[in-house]
Amino acid sequence: MELYTYYRSTASYRVRIALALKGLDFTAVPVNLLVPAGGANRQPEYLAINPQGRVPALRTDEGELLIQSLAIIEYLEERYPQVPLLSNDLLARAHARAVAAIIGCDVHPLHNSSTQHLLRQWGHDEVQLLAWIGHWISQGLGAVEQLIGDQGYCFGDQPGLADAFLIPQLYAAERFKVSLAAYPRIGRVAALAAQHPAFIQAHPAHQPDTP
Repeated sequence: MELYTYYRSTASYRVRIALALKGLDFTAVPVNLLVPAGGANRQPEYLAINPQGRVPALRTDEGELLIQSLAIIEYLEERYPQVPLLSNDLLARAHARAVAAIIGCDVHPLHNSSTQHLLRQWGHDEVQLLAWIGHWISQGLGAVEQLIGDQGYCFGDQPGLADAFLIPQLYAAERFKVSLAAYPRIGRVAALAAQHPAFIQAHPAHQPDTP
């Protein structure tokens, strides 16, 4: 498999975690979102891979190209079920998907690079930008804090889908100077993940394109 990725992309980070948790080998294909002008993701070569011009994209062992982090992770879950990221219990699966959706649908899109670029085009300065980002991240994490369990990872002793979405969002929170002090349950999950080999392997600090 080939994963088109960018070290700091939280969407790519999610997929890297899922691959690592499942013990799947892949080749990282870095896509620099900053250079050349407009980012390599906006160049014709990459747009032929992903018409949306975003990362991640996954080329499967069969040569098929998949886009969108949740779709990719769901594919991995169904194709390689040996290390499950979702419980067999239907309600537990729904709860994990809800946390993933809060982060992937309601929080991350409001602070990703394209949103930031548009806000700057509209004349917002960096102080306003950080306030915008902090508002949406804090609102999302506040909801997640109430939804996850009191022990272990988000929903049990083993990490899963919700954790694969949460941990990259915490990386973004730290990057944008959003305090995590109000979220003790999330802090517990973060401490566990910081010691887990799969999360360490997937971290932005350990990627081939990390500066």
